[in-house]
Amino acid sequence: MPDTPFPELTRAEEQVMQVLWQRGPSFVKDVVPELPAPTPAYTTVSTIIRILEQKGFVGHEAFGRTHRYHALIAQDEYRRFSLRKLLGGYFGGSFSRLVSFFAKEENLDAAQLDELLRHAQASPPTPSADATPPSPNDEPTRPA
Repeated sequence: MPDTPFPELTRAEEQVMQVLWQRGPSFVKDVVPELPAPTPAYTTVSTIIRILEQKGFVGHEAFGRTHRYHALIAQDEYRRFSLRKLLGGYFGGSFSRLVSFFAKEENLDAAQLDELLRHAQASPPTPSADATPPSPNDEPTRPA
């Protein structure tokens, strides 16, 4: 199957995915109270989860007439996709522009910038990391 980018998620879909990533496999009744206020109705969350399933983000295991849902896409994989999209759309694919913007926007002082640099240097490289930053067109793929 050719590489295709993830489909766009709505804010509500992302919120449901956050719950599934935190909780692991869950029933709709367990997802609902974990969502931010105003808490959507059970049927709304059920619909969102079915849409996520159609988009390839969520799978399920049947238990009689109910289903337990689980994430099919790893949170870090979606983070990489979102960051690459942000980089390409707003920062011309430049990590330095992103960090510079963030540092200015958050009024980071020298100590905070040093801490950020130490943290980045201490972190092991991700499988997709290399000497050159990824192109915004290097988007992850959905599972086959």
